[in-house]
This record gives sequence, C-alpha cells and structure tokens, in this order.
Amino acid sequence: MLVLCLLLVVVGFAVSLPVTFLMWRVGLRARAFDTAALPGQIKQRRRVPNTGGVGIFAGVFLPAAGALAAAWFLDERTVTDLLGSDVGVHIAGVRARTGLAVLVLGSMALLHVVGLIDDRRPLGPWVKLIAMALPALVIAVWTDTRLLTVVDGFAGGAWLSVLLTVVWFVGVTNAMNFIDNMDGLSAGVGMIASACFLAAAVMSEQWFVASLLALLAGSCGGFLVLNFPPARVFMGDGGSLVLGFLLAFLTARTTYTGESPTGEPLAGGWYAVFMPLVVLAVPLYDMLSVTLIRVRQGKNPMVGDMQHLSHRLVRRGLSRRSAVLVIWAMTAATGIGGISLGTLRPWQAVLVGVQTVTLLGVLAAFE
Repeated sequence: MLVLCLLLVVVGFAVSLPVTFLMWRVGLRARAFDTAALPGQIKQRRRVPNTGGVGIFAGVFLPAAGALAAAWFLDERTVTDLLGSDVGVHIAGVRARTGLAVLVLGSMALLHVVGLIDDRRPLGPWVKLIAMALPALVIAVWTDTRLLTVVDGFAGGAWLSVLLTVVWFVGVTNAMNFIDNMDGLSAGVGMIASACFLAAAVMSEQWFVASLLALLAGSCGGFLVLNFPPARVFMGDGGSLVLGFLLAFLTARTTYTGESPTGEPLAGGWYAVFMPLVVLAVPLYDMLSVTLIRVRQGKNPMVGDMQHLSHRLVRRGLSRRSAVLVIWAMTAATGIGGISLGTLRPWQAVLVGVQTVTLLGVLAAFE
C-alpha cells in the first residue's frame, strides 16, 4: 500500500499539471483575470488567469471517482491480479464507504463551483461562509466524521462534536483561502501539509485517508509548476476552497488515539489529536493574526486586504518570493514535528508543543 500511495502522488501530479496548463491557456483566451475589489477590499490585480484551481480539483476528483467506480466494476481477484493482494483486500471496504465517498466528492464539486463563480463574480463573504459550513454540517450529522466525540457524553448528545467539526472545517478552509495571497503560497503550504499528514497516515496504516492525501499532495505539486513565483496562473477560490475542505475532512477522518482502522493499537496518547493544529500552525496563525488586525482597525474580518503574514514579511524587507519560501519553511518545521506526535511519549510530545509555540512566538516577536 505504501507503493500505491507514492504512485497516487504521481497520478495526482500527472492529472493536475496538464489540466492546469489547459486552464491557463483557456483563462488567457477568456481573459479570466481577477475581479475588481469589493467595497472595503484591498487587492493587487494582475493580468494572470485565476482558473488554475480546476487542476487541483481534477487531480483529486477524477482519480478518486475512477477508483470508486473501479471498486464496483472490478472484483477483488481482478484488482489483486492488477495491483496486488494488499490493494485487493480493501475492495470491500471501499464499497462499504461509497456513501461517504460520494458525499465528499459532491461537497468538493459544490465548493469548486462556488469558488469558480466567486472568481468571476464575487459572491460576498457570507455566501462563501455558508458554502463552507453546509457540507461540513451534512458530513458531521450524517456520517461518523466528527471531532472529539468523547465530549458527547458530557454534552448530552452529539451537538458539541458536530459544532466543533463544523468550526474546524470552516476554520481550515478559511485559512487556506486566506493564505492564497501570493504566488505559490497556498499551494506550497497545502502540498507540505498534505505530505506531513500523508506520512502520519501511512505510519498508522490508515490507507484510505493516505490515498486521498497522496492525490492532494500530487495535485498541489502539478499546479505549482505554473504557480511558482512568478505565477502564470492562480488557483482562485475554485482551488483554495477545495484544498481547505479536503485538509479539514482528511484530518477529521484520521484516527489519532486508540486503534487504527486495521485494529493495530496506536502508540500515542490523547495529545495526538493536536497533530493537525501543529501541522497547520502557520496558516492558522496567518488567519488569526490578520483577523485580529482587521477587527482592531474596525474592519470586516472577512473582507480581504494586504495585511497577511506574507505581506507583513515583505514590508519587513523580504522579497515576495523569499516571503513565500520562509512560510513554506516554517510550515515544514511545524509539520515535521506534527508527523511524529501520534507516536511520542508525553514528555516528547511536550517538546513538540514547545517547539511549535516557540516558532510562532519568535515570528510574532519579529513582527
């Protein structure tokens, strides 16, 4: 299965790159450039198509949908002959999760369409917020995808874990949408985070989660070929909303304590649930810090401006490319610590937490 996950990274890349290239050409021909700023919004407009998010969406959606269809049209023996027994034994599991898979693919498609519309004609922050929250609510209520279900016993029902799950989905989706403000930034952070989550999922043998993370990492990589500074194409909301949703969903589906889906005991303690916060510490820091800045200035925190972490680093003297690379490096620094969190002893987990807080503290002090 490890080899298959690595192969899926290549598949995601191989689908995303040509689709992104095609949408770059289509965007140029259609003059699909960034829209004018909304009232109160501040943005730097460039004659760069923002249609590249179709590549990220396609790199995950098409292989995942194809694999789901193959699981129903091919029997276990055929799959075993083609891909080996390690893959064949999971056919029944894929079929059993068809309902969840269709719901996730449909949610991806919904957010992608909403993002594409917003890229052409701004829908406003509240419409996008509802679009982020609705799939999360449906998934949390109708499936077993909920965070911290241990709190349900104290809360007298599932309402609190459902609420926490929706908040997590909206927060991560917004974080990836917010950080899409400079060439290569959101896709690079998304690729690094996906790779870290992929490594953790492989270590705990959570193969379904790992497979989608592999596709997502490869899709971000394929898109980055044309998005690396100076970018020839932007992902737009059509890409950033999908990227954030998938990261939120896959981290919510990951098992951190107890037993893995294969029945193997997981080494880490309760603190393993903080792994997504550690890996995504930098984009969450960007979202929270820019929100506080806007609120302090009396502005709507959902209306964009040029006060994000990347912009602040540029004002401190870095070039735009250097600012992007610094944020990539900081994401990798926290992410590498987060990979091992689920396998550490308590005192070792404390060190990872101290390392993450120290990095963000030094960044805040520098600012």
